[in-house]
Amino acid sequence: MPAGCFTARWVLPVAGPPLERGIVAIRNGRIDAVLPHGERQADVDLGNVAIVPGLANPHTHLDLSGARGLIPPTDQDHFTEWLLGVIAYRRGRTTEQVQVDIRAGLAECLRFGTTLIGDIAAEGASWEAMREATTRAVVFYELIGLSEERARAAEKLGRDWFESRDETRNLRAGISPHAPYSVHGRLIPQAGQIVRVKKRPTAIHLAEWRAEIELIHFRQGPLVPFLKGLGVWDKDAFTTDLAGVMKGCDQRQPKLFIHCNNLAPSTRVPRNSTIVYCPRTHAAFGHPPHPFREFLRRGVRVCLGTDSLASNPDLDILAEARFVREKHPDFPGDQLLRMITLSGAEALGWADEAGTLEPGKSADFVAIPLPNADGDPHDLLFANHPGDRRTLFRGEWRS
Repeated sequence: MPAGCFTARWVLPVAGPPLERGIVAIRNGRIDAVLPHGERQADVDLGNVAIVPGLANPHTHLDLSGARGLIPPTDQDHFTEWLLGVIAYRRGRTTEQVQVDIRAGLAECLRFGTTLIGDIAAEGASWEAMREATTRAVVFYELIGLSEERARAAEKLGRDWFESRDETRNLRAGISPHAPYSVHGRLIPQAGQIVRVKKRPTAIHLAEWRAEIELIHFRQGPLVPFLKGLGVWDKDAFTTDLAGVMKGCDQRQPKLFIHCNNLAPSTRVPRNSTIVYCPRTHAAFGHPPHPFREFLRRGVRVCLGTDSLASNPDLDILAEARFVREKHPDFPGDQLLRMITLSGAEALGWADEAGTLEPGKSADFVAIPLPNADGDPHDLLFANHPGDRRTLFRGEWRS
């Protein structure tokens, strides 16, 4: 197991200010110290790179990794066509093909320096692949079911799956009631009850589409014929409003509210909650400007996710941050780095092990090539610059 002191052009601990030519000392797979230049002799100089904490991607659907380029995102008026494309794609895949997709998506995440993943998986299908991987992960079992009968069946399957999981030091289980338009309202609080004993997170897609608000508030809009066409329409299955969805989630458990593209910034977000903003997927569907800055100003935790390859060109969480920097050049670089490291670790319940470079935490870091230019270290990090990244996980270099 590698040990000793690593240095590079910049060390960005997240837990403290950037350190030019800083030192990261590791021992027995853990960070022993993070020091300014000159306080210890470096054993390894990684060169013109930034050493940052392992990257966290709290929102993926790895089982859709084979759909890259096959289901192009639509505009807001035709999004149900995209949803139907996703449903058709999933129904057309064999169990073996799904596993190939999952492992291909997982390999892509790892190649980009991700060391913590939150994956929403139909039937929890990514569990075995994650068990074998050199990453931390939460696999969320996806619950879908609008009618009372289907909701009861989904709840039982999810509970049985969750309670039978043999968690490891790198792998934990979670539950995801998919969205307010695809699950019976009773499944949302039930999800929190399932995970309560182990204090594991839940995740729900929320306010992703304008039509979701039309459906929940007024029982009208394009989701009505969409659900009727699938034969699952039940006007009494939905909760009464989006704030009610949040309130219905277990207040003691970590909660991920995914997308929130159309959530009013004044919405009261429960404690121990995180909004997961997926910038490039958001842009691909032409959503209105995301209110992430307003939520951050109110003290709400916001992190970034990639969503799936059915709506995104790749699973590179750093590329999401670079996209945000391009669109919001005034947004603070240190806050942006936090959104792809510590904030994701907090959202998934792994902040005691991951998300920052500080003594006692797991020796997880990514060496990211920097341009040959002067400037603020965060500006250099978020510049679109090519080069292969190297990832240390639990003190071992990934091959």
